[in-house]
Amino acid sequence: MQTVRAARLISAYGRLLTLDALRSTLDEARARLKADPQAAAPENEFILSESESHLAAWTQPTLQPVINATGVILHTNLGRAPLSKATIAAMSEAAQNYSNLEFDLETGKRGSRLIHAEDILKKLLGVAAAVVVNNNASAVLLVLSALASKKRVVIARSQLIEIGGGFRVPDVMKQSGAKLVEVGTTNKVRLSDYKDELADAALVMHAHRSNFKMIGFTEEPELIKIVDVAHKAGVIVVDDLGSGALLDTAKYGLVHEPTVQESLAAGVDVICFSGDKLLGGPQAGIIVGKAELIAKIKKHPLARAVRADKTCLAGITATLLHYLKDEAEREIPIWKMISAPLAEVKARAEKWARELEAGSVPALSRVEVSANEATVGGGSLPGESFPSYVLSLSVKSPDKFLRRLRQQNPPVIARTGNDKILFDPRTVFLEQDQLLLSALHSLLSELK
Repeated sequence: MQTVRAARLISAYGRLLTLDALRSTLDEARARLKADPQAAAPENEFILSESESHLAAWTQPTLQPVINATGVILHTNLGRAPLSKATIAAMSEAAQNYSNLEFDLETGKRGSRLIHAEDILKKLLGVAAAVVVNNNASAVLLVLSALASKKRVVIARSQLIEIGGGFRVPDVMKQSGAKLVEVGTTNKVRLSDYKDELADAALVMHAHRSNFKMIGFTEEPELIKIVDVAHKAGVIVVDDLGSGALLDTAKYGLVHEPTVQESLAAGVDVICFSGDKLLGGPQAGIIVGKAELIAKIKKHPLARAVRADKTCLAGITATLLHYLKDEAEREIPIWKMISAPLAEVKARAEKWARELEAGSVPALSRVEVSANEATVGGGSLPGESFPSYVLSLSVKSPDKFLRRLRQQNPPVIARTGNDKILFDPRTVFLEQDQLLLSALHSLLSELK
């Protein structure tokens, strides 16, 4: 039996890794015997069992799916935008097969990966040219490197921002070789501040403050006016929009988030934005704008270092098609979550409560459904929230319960409020309902 079990481990994990696990288990056993000579020597079955535990732990992927019950739709720590079924299918198709990534089917000769997604972006946004790279930080770095290396770049002090992970606009500008020229003050920037520095500037950088707000004694000129004075001075304008909104968030009861279309209408020359935020696609950086500028960007040596791979290009293309076919709200998960009717969210929370109560909730716990708020997150619409409903659970030790939730398969990520654990249906997929309820039933049964 032991020989059969050992053979099964080798078959499942490979000979070298299994031997490594056996050696580790024996080393641990020897250490225990050395510390306590009176202890019984481990039997072979125990050694095999412990070795299998090691193997399972070593081969467990660190990246795994979780249930997001936080009510934060674009949760950066949980991977931001979940993808549409069509996007997943397109990425899977590209991953499983050979493709015409850099092959021209018409001529039978080498082609360019840069054409993929470009035609759809041109059709969707009415731009002259576009290029997709691996993320928006790369997009900004590439644009500045290609268009303003060793040249003066004007930017408002109010836009010298830092986003998640320590990414700072001034640091990126420095890395690109651009010479940073700050104008205005932290809270007040006037059009005259820009005019005073445009004489020998190559570029005006405009950065959207996507993850914080400035309120109170503040002033900043409209983008269209900045573009106007820059163009009169022969200076190009680049807009780092970050969040990549193509739909008007005000339609869903949120404040208006600047859109790519609005930047284009203002006359901006080059726009950079993310693929995995309000666009709702895979991680990518998208650059759109004037043909001659995009051509320079495509030819820059850094373009190869930050290029998007075939799965990213397939996924972004599929996501953009949802917008082109006017089906984003129906097909893209984040927009389905944002636009979900409040009554529907409440009904799901109430259904969860009924199912939990039917399972006999322990006396020390209490289940309720109450009005609450969800947020967009992901560095978009800072401080903004919109109505939602949550299932709230009162337990003796919320922190301990949250930790046990994270140990489930799949892990459940919730939040707390007023010493209660809150579960928001808005960010939980319908097909995850039973998984969530099973986890809650299991943990609540332990409290009885």
